[in-house]
Amino acid sequence: MKKVLIALDYNPVSEQVAKAGHELAKKLNAQVCLIHVLTDVSYYGMQYPTFMGYDGYNLSADMNLSTEMRNFAEEFLKTATDHLQDPNAGYHLAEGETETALLNYAEEWNADLIVMGTHSHSTLEKLLVGTIASRVLEKTKIPVYMVPIQKE
Repeated sequence: MKKVLIALDYNPVSEQVAKAGHELAKKLNAQVCLIHVLTDVSYYGMQYPTFMGYDGYNLSADMNLSTEMRNFAEEFLKTATDHLQDPNAGYHLAEGETETALLNYAEEWNADLIVMGTHSHSTLEKLLVGTIASRVLEKTKIPVYMVPIQKE
């Protein structure tokens, strides 16, 4: 395995996913690429404390939301990549439906492994909407390394 694609969402638990994926990639002597999929713009208005060295978004009422969100997401990915302190790590910002955009880029980049976190969701929520992780697992031909994340 020479290419490890690490999927990050805009949530502080992404730091755990990035760390676990990066440690695995180092053991495999593999190249790392962090990927984030820009989907629902309202998601980025969440106010979290600093994570992975990123202070968060400062939204203003008069901005061009689409362009600004893309810029913010790009800044988040760049900061997260720098946080790994790996000069060979890269990043990619995709847009669209999360699992489709993630799988399309994984194939385009020729990823050997996809790393993603599994958030702890209620059983009812999983039955009604499923999870991005489960949808990726249903559709991928690329091995997936799941990092379990529990809500505090």
